[in-house]
Amino acid sequence: MYSRESEEIMNLNTVVTALICLGLTLSAAVQAAEDLRVLPETIDGIKSVDMMSHYLHGLARIQFDNWKKQYEQLKTPEQIAEYQKRLREKFIEAIGGLPERTALNPQITGVVRRDGYRVEKVIFESQPKHYVTGALFVPDPSRFKPPYPGVLEPVGHSFTAAKGRDIYQSIGALLALNGMVALVFDPIDQGERSQMLSQWPSLSGTKAHINLGIGSMLLGRNTARFEIWDGMRAIDYLQSRPEVDAARIGCAGLSGGGTQTSYLMALDERIKAAAPACYLTSFERLLATIGPQDAEQNIFGQLAFGMDHADYIIMRAPKPTLICAATGDFFDISGTWDTYRRAKRLYSRMGFAERVDLIEHDGEHTYHVPLREATTRWMMRWLLGKDEPITEPPLELLSEKEIQCTPDGQVMRLPGARSTYDLNRDCERKLAEQRGKLWSTNDRAEMLGRVRRIAGVRTLTDLPKPEVRNFDIIKREGCTIQKMALIPEPGIYLPALMFTPTKGESTRRAVLYIHEEGKAADAAPGGPIEKLVKAGRPVLAVDLRGTGETLQATKRNLSGATGPDWKVVFTAFLVGRSYVGMRAEDVLVCTRFLKEQYTEPVELIAVGNVGVPALHAAALEPNLFNSVKLTRSLVSWSNLIELGLAYNQQINAVHGALKIYDLPDLAETLGTKLTIEEPLNALGQPD
Repeated sequence: MYSRESEEIMNLNTVVTALICLGLTLSAAVQAAEDLRVLPETIDGIKSVDMMSHYLHGLARIQFDNWKKQYEQLKTPEQIAEYQKRLREKFIEAIGGLPERTALNPQITGVVRRDGYRVEKVIFESQPKHYVTGALFVPDPSRFKPPYPGVLEPVGHSFTAAKGRDIYQSIGALLALNGMVALVFDPIDQGERSQMLSQWPSLSGTKAHINLGIGSMLLGRNTARFEIWDGMRAIDYLQSRPEVDAARIGCAGLSGGGTQTSYLMALDERIKAAAPACYLTSFERLLATIGPQDAEQNIFGQLAFGMDHADYIIMRAPKPTLICAATGDFFDISGTWDTYRRAKRLYSRMGFAERVDLIEHDGEHTYHVPLREATTRWMMRWLLGKDEPITEPPLELLSEKEIQCTPDGQVMRLPGARSTYDLNRDCERKLAEQRGKLWSTNDRAEMLGRVRRIAGVRTLTDLPKPEVRNFDIIKREGCTIQKMALIPEPGIYLPALMFTPTKGESTRRAVLYIHEEGKAADAAPGGPIEKLVKAGRPVLAVDLRGTGETLQATKRNLSGATGPDWKVVFTAFLVGRSYVGMRAEDVLVCTRFLKEQYTEPVELIAVGNVGVPALHAAALEPNLFNSVKLTRSLVSWSNLIELGLAYNQQINAVHGALKIYDLPDLAETLGTKLTIEEPLNALGQPD
């Protein structure tokens, strides 16, 4: 007979035994994983996990050097004007062009009065039924006679408060108290402008911008396109107001608003005076310190076509520009001073050195009072012709309810409201029709040539043979495992495991096995790779760049739409490279290596999101492959546009791909060679 106490002891013993067994199992698994590691902790002094960052920074350094050489050649007014024109055109092309101007249909939904100014709650349409909410700070006409200069104030990453946050209301009020109209407006996915209400507020600000950015990339757009156009239409609204002098327009914003200000002042010639705050540094220092940031702050190929932070000022030279900076900002202050020096030198060459200046406040990243005062003084100097000290008085700010423009606090609850995702879907529907015509009327070889160019995949003859380094050999029952690294280009190491059968009859048809989690994911004893080996197949399991041993994870994962390596993916984006293209080349190099060893075309097996580059490689060089099997791979890019949301798809976004092709177009070229199992939608769910 057992007592409750003895039963509890037996149960405890059972649990302890189970935990011990589990611990042994986990220990064995960890040991097995360690046994399959190929690379040392550092290669040529670089940690293996930092391989891609080091490689991409090397490409960026070449582009930085090219930029500096080009900058030094800008001597004459004609050279500067041509440079400005070229960069504006490249910038607008890189963000996908700009929409057509349509009716603003402005509404004033309320007015709140304060001592010295009034605040009008404004809604307008930057695109049809795509609503922008803003607070218009208007001076008291008894103190200042209209017409007034108008100053645009794009808001930074203040997610739910946005225009209602104290620092943004304060600059609006300070400008109004000094005789200028200020329009403080909500960016997309902030304040009253959630673009996906079902996900609000968890999907807001930077997370939402990156999520939107992935689909926008595929369309050849950028999140910045929406923000820039909102800002340009906000200037249209300011100029439409009878109390605003349309010839005297300024722009000033902090952080993400500093980004918007930098873009707008470079692209919109109506902006006579500008003061971006807590954003401008240099790409060289940005990559060396915190790395790339939000989606709209990374323009495809920007470093490749030669555009640095200094160019946002240079492109508007010699119009007045004040850089507002904070000593302790995470945007590196030494980069800020370098950008200022570059701009100052160019303004000096043009004879207008006094029109560019810098204020540095001893603080961290925010709109400090001295920065707000300096901004207001700068706008007064260049828009009102006054140069007077400014002191910010105590201000009675509006409550969250008082500054709300919409009845229910969100524009997407307005009748017929259209989101950025709706606008992207409109674009994709048009592109899908164009793609259908392209593939039906053009030669397949011609279309695949376009695919090659847009994805950035070199021809097989242009890809050098890899250097091969062999390491240890592991012996298992029925096979040997040769640890090796294939080096397709300087600085890139592809850790690999070559499984060779030692029992039974070995075929001459080898298998290239790639997995999103790396070569070890399916390489355990009794796993999928070993089953192939026991069937007589030699198998090369490879970590494509940025997987397995060379995956570089960041501590701050901004969004489920991205993987942990989002910073290096954005770095590749800046230098004009796609991970899809680079990984497709890895697949081709490894496949050719295998084919040379075993003579027959290779069987390619890809598991997870590496299926996208695998599909590209096979479609572009089909003669290398006997068969291709994709498991748990993305069904189509158009699905990502339709759903809006995405899971870990940034790595597989090819800028502008949907202008030419979608994944099913590539799949169709492979015919019966291709098998697709368990396809996934953009959220990683069974399709």
